[in-house]
Amino acid sequence: MTLPAFPASPSPAALQLDHQLCFALYSASLAMTKLYKPLLDAIGLTYPQYLVMLVLWEQDGHTVSELGDRLSLDSGTLTPLLKRMEAAGLVQRQRDLQDERRVRIALTSAGQALRAQAEAIPACILAHSHLPLREVQALTRQLQTLRDSLQP
Repeated sequence: MTLPAFPASPSPAALQLDHQLCFALYSASLAMTKLYKPLLDAIGLTYPQYLVMLVLWEQDGHTVSELGDRLSLDSGTLTPLLKRMEAAGLVQRQRDLQDERRVRIALTSAGQALRAQAEAIPACILAHSHLPLREVQALTRQLQTLRDSLQP
């Protein structure tokens, strides 16, 4: 990925913190994670574990590498996370029958049952956003587009 050259004489406003997209994203992410924390504590999950569960509730039985791709996490981060989730009884790690080098992650009955407790979380987050659903959906699409355009 080649970055464009800097302009010869950038505006002084270009380096103001509140003009930085990166800071707006970073601070919004911190605020969002802080909002999720008590909701996830109530069901015994960390935020990264919640993301894993969301993927598995959509479709169970992903490989570790598929989960990593979907969540943008490397196996060095994901494997210890999955081991803790397995110890908590939420998932089971199993060698793939067709290719033993791959490990598949399957929800346990406790992991499947946790979905019912988590179903209220999105509505709670929406309520705290003080934005209409259509605006949240549009913002989500914009951020996904930005994310995709920034990836090599």
